[in-house]
Amino acid sequence: MKTTGMIIEYNPLHCGHLYLVEEVRGQLGQDTAVIGVMSGDFVQRGDFAIVRRQARAKAAVESGVDLVLELPLPWATGSAERFADGGIRILEATGVVDHLAFGSECGDAAVLQRVAAVLCSGEFSQVLKEKLAEGVSFASARQRAVDCLTDSEAAAVLESPNNILGVEYCKSLLRNHSRIQPMTVKRKGTSYHGTELVEQIPSATLLRELIRKGERSLALEQMAPAMRSAYEEEERAGRAPVLLKTCERAILARLRSMSEEEFAALDESREGLYHRMYEASRTAASLEEILDAAKTKRYAYARLRRMVLWAWLGMPPADCPAEIPYIRVLAANETGRELLGRMRKSASVPVVTKPQHVRRLGPEAQTLFSLEARAADLYALAYPDLSAAAGGSLWREGPVIR
Repeated sequence: MKTTGMIIEYNPLHCGHLYLVEEVRGQLGQDTAVIGVMSGDFVQRGDFAIVRRQARAKAAVESGVDLVLELPLPWATGSAERFADGGIRILEATGVVDHLAFGSECGDAAVLQRVAAVLCSGEFSQVLKEKLAEGVSFASARQRAVDCLTDSEAAAVLESPNNILGVEYCKSLLRNHSRIQPMTVKRKGTSYHGTELVEQIPSATLLRELIRKGERSLALEQMAPAMRSAYEEEERAGRAPVLLKTCERAILARLRSMSEEEFAALDESREGLYHRMYEASRTAASLEEILDAAKTKRYAYARLRRMVLWAWLGMPPADCPAEIPYIRVLAANETGRELLGRMRKSASVPVVTKPQHVRRLGPEAQTLFSLEARAADLYALAYPDLSAAAGGSLWREGPVIR
């Protein structure tokens, strides 16, 4: 049995995601097992997931994914490079994954691997510095540097978000000397950031925007059937939709109470970005105002949003673990349970199926799980019904078994 890994958010799960799973099995065989490494309650763009991890994991195993493993918070809310590296490390640590599957705008794994090799080369860093000195954004400088070292056709893949993430996956596979082989499926339908429906295949961005605008029925129509059911179940329980806006005043209060030194601890680049955010937080009356005031040509909004989220969660990058100390199971079907049986022999780190198991692990694992538990409690404060937001949920809930 072949086993394919995917690094996912499913925020929310829609027919484009189902198409990727179908294509994987169409190319590798219908008996191919699929493992998804999924973000928890917070996602890479520095935002709250629209519904909690358990609901999305349940929808995943009801939609063709056999086993859902959690991408730990420090990697789930990191840069594209850190996000990709965390997912690859977990898939590699299972000891059972043969392929990595992902969608991309180009649909060409070879060209993505070629660009990844350039980005990992010794020459790239120097050329990148030269391009950054021209005063352009990091994204533009990176693309120009790749153009210098390869050709414009290869460099052009860095213009599209799913291509960029695919390149990061390939970089991580190279750096980790992984035996996992990348495969990509050409993305169809609405673009990653698109807010207009194309070919009846939405983007997750579009669905979240519809929910934020109150167009709930239209959003539900475009979700995968299992995701629609899970979302409605969360609604009835008072736990959906989960929107950052609900906690905006609390987040502003956190930012205003922080010292400049605490902001500095969130700034990985150490290039003064933290000072702009600190100054903006003293006077701004909304998160949008803070982001607009701190934004520069060099840094994307997603980076600023992640810094705000880290502040809210009390998670400075320096406090995050260097290694992933365990694999946590979120959901499994029958095939997933078979994979877990294999992983108990092949995995290079402990496999956690019950929260209590963490107490048997080392201090690094316990520190990470405590961070996850605290973040889950803060996430719950954004539930529409505050009476549903009791703390301690992560210690009470085990995986979804179908």
